[in-house]
Amino acid sequence: MRVVVTGISLCSGLGNLAQSWQSLLDGQTAIQLRQPFLELPVIPVAMLGKYPLDLEAWRSQLVTEVLADAKLTGPLKNCAVVVGSSRGFQGRIETLNQRFHQGDGYLSNWLELLPQQLAIATAKQIGSQSGLLAPMGACTTGLWSLCQGFELLQRGECPQVLVGAIESPITQLSIAGFQKMGAMAEQGCFPFDKHREGLVLGENGAMMMLENLDSAKKRQAKIYGEVLGWSFTCDAHHVSAPQKSHQPALRAIAQCLERSSLSPDDIDHIHPHGTSTTLNDQAEAAMITDSFSHRPWVSGSKGATGHSLGASGILSAAFSLMMLRSQRLFPCVGLRNPEFDLNFVWQSQPQSLRHALCLSFGFGGQNGAIAFKSLTN
Repeated sequence: MRVVVTGISLCSGLGNLAQSWQSLLDGQTAIQLRQPFLELPVIPVAMLGKYPLDLEAWRSQLVTEVLADAKLTGPLKNCAVVVGSSRGFQGRIETLNQRFHQGDGYLSNWLELLPQQLAIATAKQIGSQSGLLAPMGACTTGLWSLCQGFELLQRGECPQVLVGAIESPITQLSIAGFQKMGAMAEQGCFPFDKHREGLVLGENGAMMMLENLDSAKKRQAKIYGEVLGWSFTCDAHHVSAPQKSHQPALRAIAQCLERSSLSPDDIDHIHPHGTSTTLNDQAEAAMITDSFSHRPWVSGSKGATGHSLGASGILSAAFSLMMLRSQRLFPCVGLRNPEFDLNFVWQSQPQSLRHALCLSFGFGGQNGAIAFKSLTN
């Protein structure tokens, strides 16, 4: 069964899907120096508003927009739901915890703050009585959501799947933790740059509607692209650092290509994880160089949107699908002086594109890869 994407909604510091895509093409960034918490110093972040947002404030909007984009109306009783988040309601939990210890708060509603509530609320919103999954896999969560939805369709368990990931990672604990690790940037996000400083947190989320190609054609749906195959592996090496040999990650890339019936030379563009941290960018550059001798185009979006942790993978996938549908490359925002000899995209330009690869890596040595195909070229 061939699986295609017939709807996308997205929300980032750059705006909705159309606004974010145009801003990305223009090389703009949503990252600004802000002080989201008075107790912590000024840092670069990509935020949707003046203050860190609660997830539920914009989850519902994303669901409404993806249904409209796919030209579907509820109730969708047989549409499965796969919506993940690596942090969930962490920000609200931190606030409740502070109030609890100050004596003016309570935790009686803690069940409403469990991570799977985002998926449950989505299922209620669209009237789904089909399968429901709520993956949590650190920074690979977004790709996990997409791939699990792909598998549900492949097994014939449902005619459509709404997949997504949403993240509000700008919390006091997250900021303090990344600063303690030495992974947080002080000025901005500069992926693969000689002077990169570290990651920049960003509020982002995206939803997609998946269905089989025959169904999409029958109802004359807009098709962004086809999902060909995917793979996940684990280093089983370190809580945060990648394995030095990169063999498990390289195996994820190779298995993804094999399952997609592609050779390395078939890949026209790679959206890297591209966090702007020393170890991640170094490891990814080595893997891309080792696996793709034909030098495909390389550009990532975190220099524009920040790193949304669990939602980053599906955000990358959305931009890759927009690129395939429009047949236009987007630049690697934030890159000025590359440290690595990759075929980086420096500015938006038209380009014939057939296949794209998205990479996603998470703490605990999680490695993910997914391949897409354009149906307009």
